[in-house]
Amino acid sequence: HLYINLKIMTFAHARTHARTHARTHARTHARTHARTHARTHARTHARTHARTHARTHARTHARTHARTHARTHARTHARTHARTHARTRA
Repeated sequence: HLYINLKIMTFAHARTHARTHARTHARTHARTHARTHARTHARTHARTHARTHARTHARTHARTHARTHARTHARTHARTHARTHARTRA
């Protein structure tokens, strides 16, 4: 009889503790698997985000680099066209 009672009591407690510890375990495992999932999804979405942001920032970078390289190109072309203009003016 003692053995049977232990089984019944164990089953009752199992339900009670299951609800109590469910949240605790959820938090524990969430932290454990967070890094694993992060790596998995990072690879999956990397290409998608790359395409999205590329279109978004393209115009911004274009403006930025245009100002940066303007002086450089000016010098380069000045030398290239110097001879052409010299002939035209002469």
